[in-house]
Amino acid sequence: MELLGKSREELREWLAGIGEPAYRGDQIYRALYQERTFEIAQMTVLPAELRERLELAATITLPVVRQRYFSKDGSVRYLFGLGESSEGKFATEAQSSQRQTEKQIGRRMSRPASVEAVWMPSEKRQTICISTQAGCAVDCQFCMTAQLGLIRNLTAGEIVGQILVALQENEEKEGDNAETQGTQRSGEKNEGEKRNAGEDAGVTKEEKKRAGLETGVPRDKTQTNVVLMGQGEPLLNYESVMAAMRIVLDKKAIGLAPKHVTLSTSGIVPGIEKLAKEAVRPKLAISLNASNDEQRDLLMPINKKYPLKELLAACKRFPTGSREYITFEYVLLGGVNDTAEDARRVARLMSGLGRVKVNLIPWNPGALPYKEPTEDAVAKFHRILLEKGVPVFTRYSRGRDVMAACGQLALGEMKDSSKSSVINIQ
Repeated sequence: MELLGKSREELREWLAGIGEPAYRGDQIYRALYQERTFEIAQMTVLPAELRERLELAATITLPVVRQRYFSKDGSVRYLFGLGESSEGKFATEAQSSQRQTEKQIGRRMSRPASVEAVWMPSEKRQTICISTQAGCAVDCQFCMTAQLGLIRNLTAGEIVGQILVALQENEEKEGDNAETQGTQRSGEKNEGEKRNAGEDAGVTKEEKKRAGLETGVPRDKTQTNVVLMGQGEPLLNYESVMAAMRIVLDKKAIGLAPKHVTLSTSGIVPGIEKLAKEAVRPKLAISLNASNDEQRDLLMPINKKYPLKELLAACKRFPTGSREYITFEYVLLGGVNDTAEDARRVARLMSGLGRVKVNLIPWNPGALPYKEPTEDAVAKFHRILLEKGVPVFTRYSRGRDVMAACGQLALGEMKDSSKSSVINIQ
């Protein structure tokens, strides 16, 4: 039984099924997602006998960090190695969906894979860009991930795991910095102050962690944003993605606010309509990137199945809160979709959609036959949208120097070995 990615209800059901009190599932759920304890032996809230039993019957499999690429702007691109999907009899909807996909394409997808994610820290917040599939089948012409094709869907645990690893690793870094600073300051104290500082020495690190008191843990101090904008099309792996998002958005689990989580789609209309019915859901972003159907058919072949009229109608029906927008992402490709007339057409597309905003993203260089737009073209496009009353922001991507920016994520050559798959980054 793979525990990571399971909901509280699934854990309760499984524990009851092996003859344990169902509430033990609640305790494991909290240990995994709130306390971020990823070793069963360290879940001291559980009886020792149960921990011994679970170590034989269950696993907690975090993505393995194969490589880190550090950008000069502070961003970190992670290359994660992922294991095989769970094939036990306790099948979730996500696993059923996975098997159905495998039947449709005629091959197994539940095999080891690698994906990329990006950690982007700033002064008052941190953003984690995660992947939902290994590779992608949507085939957007300006995106390097499209060159991979679809390798396989990720499980809920593999999606959540990217967030947990990034949070844990960077919180530990903050904790180390804070501990170093604290040690330096303690050297200036007199002996009486040192004795007072040691009064809580009987409190273990595990107990502090549970209470949220562990030094350097910034969970209540730093706003965390998560964007589903890495490899893959989230709405083509709907069940796994939403199983992961329910954990991310649950106050009793990772506990992020819906306004701080954004799902970006190329425009899978049935998925948008399904997402609209969810009681709790991330914000919606549409990867638009073209101002008419003819242009979008070439840049994003998915448009032939879900053309702009149908896509925008689904967006118009999508419920938004009083302070919520649907975001339209528009990658500006020099000489392709960045003209003044393109800007005017985009403004017309936004008309009547309600609360929307447009993020302009100058194309990030990669091994594809496109070029960056000029600064003048970007500024003119931005100005025209503003003049037409469309809220617009120009976003210059972070991590470009380590190929971590929008559209740059792509795994290179894969070589099999007797032990693992070795991935080289382009």
